[in-house]
Amino acid sequence: MAFQRQSGDPFDHLADINVTPLVDVMLVLLIIMMLIAPMLQQGVAVTLPEAGNTVAKPDTQNQTVVAIDSANQLWVNGLQFSKGEFAERVKAAYADLGATDKVLIDLGCSSHNAMWEANHLLMFKASLDWLTTGAVGGTRRGEIALGYHRVRGEGQRTRLIGRERAYHGVGFGGISVGGMTPNRKTFGAMLPGVDHLPHTHNLEKMAFTRGQPEWGAHLADELERIVALHDPSNVAAVIVEPVQGSTGVIVPPKGYLQKLRSICDKHGILLIFDEVITGFGRLGKAFAAEYFDVLPDMVTFAKGVTSATVPMGGVIVRKHVYDAFMTGPDGIELFHGYTYSGHPLAAAAGEATLALYHSEGIFENARALSPYFEEAAHSLRGAPHVVDVRNLGLMAAIEFAPRPGKPTTRAYDTFVRCFEYGLLTRISGDTIACSPPLIVNKAQIDQIFGTIGKALREID
Repeated sequence: MAFQRQSGDPFDHLADINVTPLVDVMLVLLIIMMLIAPMLQQGVAVTLPEAGNTVAKPDTQNQTVVAIDSANQLWVNGLQFSKGEFAERVKAAYADLGATDKVLIDLGCSSHNAMWEANHLLMFKASLDWLTTGAVGGTRRGEIALGYHRVRGEGQRTRLIGRERAYHGVGFGGISVGGMTPNRKTFGAMLPGVDHLPHTHNLEKMAFTRGQPEWGAHLADELERIVALHDPSNVAAVIVEPVQGSTGVIVPPKGYLQKLRSICDKHGILLIFDEVITGFGRLGKAFAAEYFDVLPDMVTFAKGVTSATVPMGGVIVRKHVYDAFMTGPDGIELFHGYTYSGHPLAAAAGEATLALYHSEGIFENARALSPYFEEAAHSLRGAPHVVDVRNLGLMAAIEFAPRPGKPTTRAYDTFVRCFEYGLLTRISGDTIACSPPLIVNKAQIDQIFGTIGKALREID
C-alpha cells in the first residue's frame, strides 16, 4: 500500500513507506526476559526457575538482583530505557501525529514524515538510492522478491535460498528459509522450493578469531552449485543474516558477503540481508551492510528501530526493486498490507528512538567501545571449558565444550550461576551470546566478562 508524501517533501525521492510490527517469540528466554524487564528497572529481587520451568518471579527471601542485562533482552533494547525523557518524547511525537498535515491514513496504514527524515539522515548517507517500503519478517521479504520477478516477466523465479543455522523469525516464510533444526523439526518442511547454503562456522579453522575470520570466503562458492542445480532462471533471492546472531554469533569470513553479492549479480538474483539483530548500531554503524560495504537489494529491520518500546519493523528496498512495482501493471502496486502497518504509536516510538541515537551518539559509542569489548571477551580464552571466543562490534560468543551426553547443560549452568551474581546472559546451545545495550560502558563490560569467568571457574 502506498504512502503518498506531501508536496515539497525534501525526501520524496525516497520510497513510499509501509511498516508493520514484528514480535519475535523465543520461548523460555523471552518469557524470562519479559517478566524480569520491569524488575531490572526497579531492582526487584528475582529468582531463576528450576530447569524445565519458564517463569521467573519476585522472591523476597532470595535477594538476587539482576544488575546487568548482557543479553540486551534478545538483542533488542539498545537504549535500555535509559533516558527519563524517552516516554515524554514518545508522548509528544504521538500527539504531534494528530496534525493532519503530517499523517496520511490509507486503509489503516499511517506514518510520520519526521521519523523517516531522521531515518534517512541516520542510515542512508552513503546509499541515497535505497528506498523504504513493505513490512517486516521472513514472509514479507519473500513476497516482495517473488512479486519483483513476476512484475518483470520472470514469474518462474520462485526458489528462495537461505542458510543453515539461520534465524529469520517464526512465520512460515522465516522458518522455511531459516536453518535452525528445532524449528524445522517442530513444524515440518514448511514452504516448498527452498534450499540452504552451508553455515560458515568452523571451529577448527576459526577458533578464537578476533573479528572476521581469514578462512572461509570460499564457502560462498556453494551458492554457485545450488544455483546451477536449480538453474539461475528459477532462483528469486538469497536471504542471509550478515552476522548470524541467534545461533551463537557466527561472523562472516572476510570476502564472504562480497562473493554472495557478486554471484547474485551474475545471475539476476536478489540479495536480502536480515538485519533485525545487526541493524541500528550493533556493529557501530546504522546497518551491517554499511559496516561490510556490501549493498543488498533488501534489508529487513525491527528490534532496534524502537529500542523495544513498541513492536515495529520494516523492509528497505533499493530503487530498482521499488521502480519495478511502481511501473508495473495498473492497480495496487504492492498487493499486501497489515492492519497495524505503520501504526502511529510505533512511528512515534521510532522517531523518539532515532532522535536519541543521533543526539546521544549511540552508534559512535558502540563503535568506540568495540575494541575494548573484544579484548574483554577474549580474556576468557583459557578459562575452564572455553573452546572458542568470537566477536564483532558489540556482539560476542563464548562457546563451551559440551558435557559428554549432556549437550547445552554446561551453558545453562553458567547462565544460572551468572544470574545468581546479577548478570543476565543468553544461551544458544553450548554458547553464551553477549550483546549488551549500546549505552554500555567499560566498567560494565568488565563486569560482564568477569562474572562469566567467575561462573566458569565454579562449574564442572
